[in-house]
Formats: sequence, structure tokens, C-alpha cells
Amino acid sequence: MSTATSELLTVPEVMERLKLGRSTVYDLIRTRRLVSITIGRARRIPAAAIREFIDHEIEEAA
Repeated sequence: MSTATSELLTVPEVMERLKLGRSTVYDLIRTRRLVSITIGRARRIPAAAIREFIDHEIEEAA
């Protein structure tokens, strides 16, 4: 798998990493709290967007 491909995650992969349900992940995308891109009909989330989301949530909790 190329580096570029491994950096774009599917919704199920994000669900696994964040330990969240499908609807929660889509809510985060819909409310723009989690950055995503659409390629054709496929929704992909950059791996860096997950780190940014976690960092932001940690800042908000502090």
C-alpha cells in the first residue's frame, strides 16, 4: 500500500481508531469537526485530520 493511500482512511477505519459508531463519525464530518474528502462516491478521512480532531478535543477538555 502506498503512503498516500494509507493516509486516507475509510469511515469504518476511523470508527475503529476512535472507537465510535458510524453515525457519530458521520455527525463529526457533517458538522465539520472532522475533515473529510469525497472521491467519486467514496468518503475518505485524512489520517492527519484524526490527529487534529483529537488534539482539538484535548484542548477543549482542558
